[in-house]
This record gives sequence, structure tokens and C-alpha cells, in this order.
Amino acid sequence: MPEILIRNACSILTMDDDRRELAGEDILIRDGVIAAIGPGLATTGEVIEARGFVVTPGLVNTHHHLYQSLTRAVPGGQDALLFGWLKTLYPIWARFGPEEVHVSALTGLAELALSGCSLTSDHLYLYPNGARLDDTIAAAAEVGLRFQPTRGAMSIGESAGGLPPDSLVEAEAAILEDCIRVVDAFHDAAEGSMCRVGVAPCSPFSVSRDLMREAALLARDKGVMLHTHLAENAEDVAYSLETFGCRPGQYAEDLGWTGPDVWHAHCVKLDAGEIDLFARSGTGVAHCPCSNCRLGSGIAPVRAMRDAGVPVGLGVDGSASNDGGNLILEARQALLLQRVSRGADAMSAREALEIVTRGGADILGRPDCGRIAPGKRADLALWDVTGIDSAGSWDPAALLLAGPVRVTHLLVEGRQVVRDGQLTTLDLPRVIAHQSRLARALMG
Repeated sequence: MPEILIRNACSILTMDDDRRELAGEDILIRDGVIAAIGPGLATTGEVIEARGFVVTPGLVNTHHHLYQSLTRAVPGGQDALLFGWLKTLYPIWARFGPEEVHVSALTGLAELALSGCSLTSDHLYLYPNGARLDDTIAAAAEVGLRFQPTRGAMSIGESAGGLPPDSLVEAEAAILEDCIRVVDAFHDAAEGSMCRVGVAPCSPFSVSRDLMREAALLARDKGVMLHTHLAENAEDVAYSLETFGCRPGQYAEDLGWTGPDVWHAHCVKLDAGEIDLFARSGTGVAHCPCSNCRLGSGIAPVRAMRDAGVPVGLGVDGSASNDGGNLILEARQALLLQRVSRGADAMSAREALEIVTRGGADILGRPDCGRIAPGKRADLALWDVTGIDSAGSWDPAALLLAGPVRVTHLLVEGRQVVRDGQLTTLDLPRVIAHQSRLARALMG
């Protein structure tokens, strides 16, 4: 792999251990790794002129449902709370197959890349008509993003008192067997890995306590991470109290679902005791502000979590509940919601950017990513601050206050996935046309 020199950047927001901000310096990339940072570096390889650009670590998305990119703005679900929204969408998702899951993932991953995301997790918890986790893993390899897919599952259908239709649930023995298959086939624990697999039963209202417990045991035996939804809204908490006789945090702790190898999506309704539990145990949270707004779930107590020491990252969630997948806009929304909730000084632009870079990488167990420092992976986003978005800005590094919402260049493992604002790895118009055909067929 040839060297790449990013030369003379307007600003480099390193998110390193000292949170340094550098001006007019260079970044040398060699073999997918940041080899050096400083002024006046030289190379015989490719040079990217970064004058007028802010350079950040590639953004990290800690929660997504890529398959949902095919069901944006579906009538009947546009104005519903979580449970009603799910009941509207489940019958549509039941008609998916491998093609729909794959193409929807391509679309969602492309949207993430164009918004500066270099590392994303995904939570695929339904497998209709032969779809497999393999379909999304193949899509990530095509796009060129670093990927952390999780093998989700639902096992309690409507006939057994669950929320999903019976056609979308699986036998628990088969779920665990397939978890073993995908971990053995695709998980790469090495530093610089492009694919790490996690285990992720969907939620407390769609799987049994036994499956949650067995999944935790399996994941720890395999040395992989655990992920699920938790305390997403008031309905979610009420279900936990009525069904399990405890709050979601206690449910998680009882079943082995706390610790630094666990991260939970949403956590909008965590109380003070649960925040303390997560802080003490190092349990991570994927905050999804746009989806939480769209579904009327509430404002997650991110300021309280951060102050207590809870690891927090950001997620765009699925495009059926967000309707978009722009991660830099998600970071801005996180900043704004904390200010609405706690005041204008509740969160700075730089703290929100840290959460969506270093914070997300740490939650996913990837300290090799999410910061710009020698020896770290060469996952870098270059933002053009000479355009209309930043015109008149006194602080170009305050990207989330006045900056572009699409990246100009994105490098992942030293490979240029986005160049001059365009994907280099996909024929994007072809993918969009394919996605549109599939959506029209589902509407019919």
C-alpha cells in the first residue's frame, strides 16, 4: 500500500490522549497506520493537499439497523411511538430477503461514509426468507468501511406474548448455533481488524431471559462483545416492570449484561441508580438522539452519564426511525438536545465531536481507532471549511456549530473511500436505483 501524506491541514482535531489541536501540520500514512504527525513531512507517495480542511478521526457509529434504509418515512409509522411503529413495520420487513438486506445495507453504509463515518456497528435481528448476517458483512466489504456487525435475534412472537409476528422469530437453539457460525466465520480480533462480530438479542420484549443469559455466556466464551436495546422509552420501562418485576438496568445486571464488553442502545430512561451501575461496571451506551426525537422517546441523560463516567457513543439508529444516516448531523443533534435539556453550557461542540469519534471507538473496543496519533489506524475524515457552511466562522474547528455535513475525503485503513465528495468504491447511482426498485416492489 503506497504512502499517503495529508499536507498542511488548517486544523487537526486529534482526539488523542491530550486532545491536541494542530494547525498547519501534516499526517503521514503508511500501511494503513498513522506513521507520523508534524510540520514539513515528506513522502514519495500520494499527497492530499489539506489547506482549508479540518481533519478529524473518522466518525464512529455505535448503533444502526442497516436493513431499515429500505423503509424510510413509511405511512402509518411516521407519527407512532416505538411499539406502534414496530407493529407497522414488522409485516413489511417480513417480506425482505437477502437482496433487500444487502442493497439496503449498501445504501446505509454509503450514506454513513459520505457523512464522515469510518467505523460502524450494525444490529441485524431479523432474517426473513433466507437473509443472513453475511449479507451485510459483504456490503461493508464492498463499501470499504470498518464493520462491527452484531448477530441479533427475536425469539418470542405474538402468540407467546411478544411484540414481533411469529414469522420473524427463531428458535433459540438455532439462534445460538448461528451466533457461533458467524463469529467463527467472520470475527477478527486483531488490531486493525476490518470486521468484528458481536452477539445481540434484540430487546427484553422480543427474547427470553434464558436467551439473554445464554447469549452472554456464549459471547464471553468467544471473546466477543454484547449489544441490545435497553430503556428506550416509557413503554419499554413499563414492560420491564410488569414482566420482570424490575427496571431495565437491574434486568441487565441480573443476566450478565453489564461490563466493558457490553453496550446498550438508547438508554433514554435510565435513572440515577442505573447510571451509577453503568459507570461502575464500564457498560457503554449508544445514544441515538434523532431517532429518540422522531419516536418521541425523550432526551437521554447524556450529561449525567458522562459526568458519572459512563462510556457514551453515538448511533444513527435505523433509517426507518431516523429516516437518515448522517452521523455528523447526529453529533450536532446530540449537542443541541443536551443544551435544550440542561442549558447552553451543557455540551460543547468539541465534546460532542469527541463522543462521536474516540467515545464510540472505545465503546466498540477499538482503541486503535477514533483518534489521530502515531500507531493508530489511518481512519481520517477531511472536512472542507472554505465553503458556505463555514463562511464567516471564527472557529473552523467548531464543525458542529458551523461546518459541512458531508465529508470531502474519507480514508479507512489508509484507503480513500470518499474522494472529492464521491464514493470511490461503489457505483452509487446504480445502488440508489436498485434500492428504489426494491422499495416500489414492497409498496405494491
